[in-house]
Amino acid sequence: MSAAVETKELTKDYGEVRALESVSLTIPEGDFFGLLGPNGAGKTTLIRILTTLMKPSSGAARVMGRDVVHEPSAVRAEIGVVPQAMTSDLDLTGYETMDIYARFYGIPRAERKERAGELLSMVGLRERAGDLVATYSGGMRRRLEIARGLVHRPSLLILDEPTIGLDPQSRHVVWELLDAFRKADRLTILLTTHYMEEAETLCDHVAIIDYGRIVALDTVPGLKRAIPQKDRVELVVTGVDMVKAAERVKSIPGAASADYSGESIMLSSDKGAEIIPEAVEALKTMGGRVSKVTLKEQTLEDVFIHYTGRPIREEEAKKVSFLLGAGIPSKWGR
Repeated sequence: MSAAVETKELTKDYGEVRALESVSLTIPEGDFFGLLGPNGAGKTTLIRILTTLMKPSSGAARVMGRDVVHEPSAVRAEIGVVPQAMTSDLDLTGYETMDIYARFYGIPRAERKERAGELLSMVGLRERAGDLVATYSGGMRRRLEIARGLVHRPSLLILDEPTIGLDPQSRHVVWELLDAFRKADRLTILLTTHYMEEAETLCDHVAIIDYGRIVALDTVPGLKRAIPQKDRVELVVTGVDMVKAAERVKSIPGAASADYSGESIMLSSDKGAEIIPEAVEALKTMGGRVSKVTLKEQTLEDVFIHYTGRPIREEEAKKVSFLLGAGIPSKWGR
């Protein structure tokens, strides 16, 4: 499978501060790839290099086979960018927003009109295309900006915190749109997010970056399997000797450990959901009555904290301007 993004030993220094150190990663074409990391980890620097807004100190990066340093115009033609900040002009209509961006890419008038109508329909805004963006809700503006980023049929869509500030309903609508666009155009998507549920729901692969280095990269299930923490199953049981019950449950294939407290048996396993029926049956054969079962599965946030030592925090507000203009052809860009 061809690579949509490929970096080799990518390094970036700001004076004496090293923001990226020997970052090597490959994002296959058609992949939904998540990039996670705490503040100052290097996410923004990496994205700025991939969008040709910044040159690396050393190493190389290619987007759709194009070198970001030596072929910046070609790279920009291949990417669409949806920055964290809402950047759509409030004084334009939805259609005018789409039309202007299509002009940036030299799309002929008839094709602009058709493409704008197609995308506005897909994001549920066709009936509001003639209304000023100032009258749109936050969720509508975000859907418009996703459509805008796709107007020139890019091969790679880069999303920087696309659902931040949206209500849960609007967030799920955006997720569905992204999945639909990806399937329709075999689009490669690179996502940065602080919502762990978002990354777990959408991403095929996730990379965690910290102190300028990629510290983990795998599928979400692969990342979970790689950390020492296990799923935790709590079974509330009566009518049995708790010492013997804990020993019996611990002997079940797949159980890592088991202990008890009061009427609760705590079971640790890599396959918490799968082991529950057998654990319940084992306790019943001992004469026990299981009144409650609680499963706490490993989450992507558990993985994040394991590798970075701290939970997700919001990025500083000043970061949002870093991606403005990315994806616009150089003749129109800043």
